[in-house]
Amino acid sequence: MIGKIKEFNFESLLILNTFALVVTSIFFNNYICIGVYILFFFISLFITKNGLKIIKKLNLLQNIRTEGPANHFIKSYTPTMGGLFMIIPFLIFLLLITINLSSLKLFFLFLTIFGFFIIGFLDDYLSIKNKENTGLKTKEKFMLQSIISIVFILLAYEKNLINPLILVSDSWGINMNIFILPFSFLVLVGISNSVNLTDGLDGLAAGCSGIVFYGLGTEILMKEQQELFVFSILCYSMSGICLGFLKYNSYPAKIFMGDTGSLSIGAILGSIALLTNSIFTLSIFSGIFIIESLSVMIQVGFFKITKKLLHEGKRIFLMSPLHHHFELKGIKEQKIVENFWKINILLVILGIVLKINL
Repeated sequence: MIGKIKEFNFESLLILNTFALVVTSIFFNNYICIGVYILFFFISLFITKNGLKIIKKLNLLQNIRTEGPANHFIKSYTPTMGGLFMIIPFLIFLLLITINLSSLKLFFLFLTIFGFFIIGFLDDYLSIKNKENTGLKTKEKFMLQSIISIVFILLAYEKNLINPLILVSDSWGINMNIFILPFSFLVLVGISNSVNLTDGLDGLAAGCSGIVFYGLGTEILMKEQQELFVFSILCYSMSGICLGFLKYNSYPAKIFMGDTGSLSIGAILGSIALLTNSIFTLSIFSGIFIIESLSVMIQVGFFKITKKLLHEGKRIFLMSPLHHHFELKGIKEQKIVENFWKINILLVILGIVLKINL
C-alpha cells in the first residue's frame, strides 16, 4: 500500500500517523494518547507559524556548509533554530508532569533533555554569530554531551532506574551487568548525534522523528505497566510536535530545526528508551538515524585507512551522510525524504510485530 502512493508528502504522513494513533487509542481503550498528540500538533503548528516571524525579525538565518551539495546553497538564509518551538513546549509539559508526580525518573529526564537543548542552542547561536555552518567545535560538543550523559546515566543507575537486563521480549533479554553503563552512553550520545546527522534534507529528521516517537510510545504502551504510561504520553506529544513543525519544515522548508531541535530530539528518544527498557525496539525504529550515522563513520574510516595504506583517500559514498549520496546520484530531495519516511514506517511496523511475537 505504501509503495503505491505516488506522492507521500506531509499531508500523507500526517493522515497515516494520526490514523495509526486513533487505532492504537481504540485498541488500548485509552484516548489520552490521541488527545495529547492532537493537542501538541496544534500547539506546535501555532507556535512555529508565529515563531517564524520572530526568527526572521531577529535575523536568525542558516549558513550552508561549503562542502555540502551545491544545490543546497539556495537554502542559505533560511530561518533556523526552529527547535526552540519544538523543545520548549515539550520541556514545559514535562516539567509540569514532573512537579505533579514528584517523579525522580522524570526529573532526571528533564535535566538531561534541557542539557542537550542548551548544547544545541549554543551551537546554533555561535554558528549564526560567526556566520559559519559550525558553532561549537566537534570536541567541545562531544565533551558537553558526554558530561551530561555520564551524570544522567550514573545517577539513574545508582537509583536503579536503568535496568542492566536489556529486554528483547517479555520473557528474555541480555544481561549487560556493569557494561550497561558504557552501552547507555553509546545509546544516548549515539542517537542524539544520529538525529543531528539526519537533519540535512527538508523534513527528513522531523518526519522520521514523528514516526519513531509514535513507535516508541506504542511500544511502551504495550508493556502495560502503569508507571511507564507517562513516557508513552510524552512520546505521543513529541510525535505531534514533530508533525506540527513538519508543516513548515517539509520541502521547500520555511524553517530549519537546527541543532537546538535535532540534538534534543535524539536525547529524548535515548533517555526515554533507557528509562523504560525499550532500547531493543528503539534500535529498530531508529534504523534510518542509525544508517545515516553509520554511513558517516564508514566513509571517514574507509578514507583514513585507504589514505594510510594507499597514500590516497578513497570514498565508498559520493558524500555522507547517506542522503547526500542519493542527492549526488541525481535523485530529487523530495523523493529521498519520502522514501526514507516509508522505510521508517516499515521499521516501526517491524519493531511492533517483533514485540508482539517474540
